Amino acid sequence: MTRRIKVLIVDDSAVVRQTVRQTLEREPDIEVVGAASDPLFAMTHMARDWPDVVVLDIEMPRMDGLTFLKKIMAERPTPVVICSSLAEAGAAATMQALAAGAASIITKPKMGVKQFLEDSANDVAQAVRAAARANASRLVPRTAPQPPAPKLSADAVISAGLGSGANMVRTTERIVAIGTSTGGTQALEAVLTRLPAVCPGIVIVQHMPERFTAMFAERLNALCALEVREARHGDRVMPGRALIAPGGKHMMLARSGAQYTVEVVDGPLINRHRPSVDVLFRSCAKFAGRNAIGVIMTGMGDDGARGLKEMHDAGASTVAEDESTCVVFGMPKEAIRLGAADCVLPLDRIPAAIMKAS
Repeated sequence: MTRRIKVLIVDDSAVVRQTVRQTLEREPDIEVVGAASDPLFAMTHMARDWPDVVVLDIEMPRMDGLTFLKKIMAERPTPVVICSSLAEAGAAATMQALAAGAASIITKPKMGVKQFLEDSANDVAQAVRAAARANASRLVPRTAPQPPAPKLSADAVISAGLGSGANMVRTTERIVAIGTSTGGTQALEAVLTRLPAVCPGIVIVQHMPERFTAMFAERLNALCALEVREARHGDRVMPGRALIAPGGKHMMLARSGAQYTVEVVDGPLINRHRPSVDVLFRSCAKFAGRNAIGVIMTGMGDDGARGLKEMHDAGASTVAEDESTCVVFGMPKEAIRLGAADCVLPLDRIPAAIMKAS
């Protein structure tokens, strides 16, 4: 019999602790080994029985969840699922938690938490399972963001013939589409911070809840040489700009004459996700074809694998992240299995591959 996933719940709300415990204990593959009202009580428990996954609140007495998360990742990297409020301040704290190494997020409202968690029972269990499969060592954040590689910011600009208005039109014909999920917040940071200010326009789907993508984009924008922001309907895809699909919306590439734009639309969950990588990749295959570069990185499941195959078949250059650097080798593995990837590369080689294909 497969060993059950051991989970520790850390939240100062007794209602949340009880509801999450009851939700997880219904799952045959999950065992709740404890519930603590704050990180100090949690540390006492973890000294006796270290869990496979920690479900962690952010705002708590005696020690806040962000400080506790950093302590866990420094001492013994362990997958952590953040269970946070949808309040704006909480969303900002959640972005910091993702940067510190959290595996994923469960959003919760300030009111009606018990009913919300009961209604989201399947999502809570799936978040724990995804975290348990994560390579915890890959969740540990880098000590400092690495600047764009000098070779890329020089050689890539010259080889692409960038600089004049005429050459800029040629550059807009090349677009980069990136899809990622669990572990993707750090993977995107690793890739985007290594790209020069003048690089092909980038469109990104990162599986993330509504209201979190704007703050995630703002954080990346502060770290990167290129402009990074949450996409708006009709935004132009242009060199030096990366557009991140808003949580809760699908994003598709569209073409208007010689220019590319994005369409941000409602729609059903695709592969249980909205935004969906498959939706973005299919639109890139349809409207960009051989002028596109597709990249699929760390994530659970198979969203994006078929879309990358469509891009590949349409003549696009395609890349899958290697298992050695993935937090979860799910989406890239499925893409590789389908024959969708021209090359399989570790994370630190993906920026150079993007610039080489540009």
